[in-house]
Amino acid sequence: MKLEKYIDLPSHTSGGFDHADVHESNGYVFLAHTGNGTVEVIDGDRGIHSGTLPGCPGASGVVCAQNEGLVFAAARGGGKVLVIDAKTQTVLREISAGFKPNGIGWDTTHRLLLAADVEDLQARLLSPETGEITGSIKLPGRPRWCKYSQRSNSFWINIQKPAELLSLEPQTAQIHKVFPVSVDGPHGLDIDENEGRAYVACDGKAIVVLELHSGTELDVVQIPGEPDVVWFNRSRRRLYCAIGRPGVVDVIDTNTMRLDQEIETEEGTHTLTFDEARQKLYVFLPRSCRVAVYQEL
Repeated sequence: MKLEKYIDLPSHTSGGFDHADVHESNGYVFLAHTGNGTVEVIDGDRGIHSGTLPGCPGASGVVCAQNEGLVFAAARGGGKVLVIDAKTQTVLREISAGFKPNGIGWDTTHRLLLAADVEDLQARLLSPETGEITGSIKLPGRPRWCKYSQRSNSFWINIQKPAELLSLEPQTAQIHKVFPVSVDGPHGLDIDENEGRAYVACDGKAIVVLELHSGTELDVVQIPGEPDVVWFNRSRRRLYCAIGRPGVVDVIDTNTMRLDQEIETEEGTHTLTFDEARQKLYVFLPRSCRVAVYQEL
């Protein structure tokens, strides 16, 4: 990884940044700015901060629906999800999503959005077109991040305690599989669709690799602190893991599950996103209110 540049972002007096995602057709990055209750837009191709979308209190999860040209941003402090046009960077509508929606995931097959609520511990399935809640279910503990897998046709949700990874069927809103995780506090999550594996970043300072068909634990990789966001580079088979303390991004070769590189950031840097098409990693620095842009070589 090579540092390409820094991009200044709007400052905040407290709080910081949370999840982000890239709309790959235009290279725009959409970032939850929790400290300001906004969604920041970054033009990745031009390397500039492009704009700010207000009205997202407690901004937390962001997911791009690549095929539909939409972006979803969870407002944990407002009990809603913003539906954003990825091309025009405008808010099309807002939909109610419980009390404190945090982790979100998009099912492009059934056109359903999952919102996992950290207050009432419900997983809700929403139609972004109508705002209808098509199903909901009580979760066994506090949900962290979640992802949709086309291979298994299910949402996967990390549960903090008990330490579990569970799957949810979109059409029935029922829990299908529950896999124990051997390390405390499952947090960040990404999925290798080709190999059918989940990478679960845990508060217990480790990344656990699970086989999604059986739940078999394939590997455990120790890391130097509590992680948050992880992102899998499909073409290079590398996993990026943001660790707020001591302030590093660990880059792991998923063929060997060994550390390939450790990038120093700044303390509190716990979130990142990756542009698969352009092979760019965006790392969000809350103290200096910047994004560091790295290019895969």
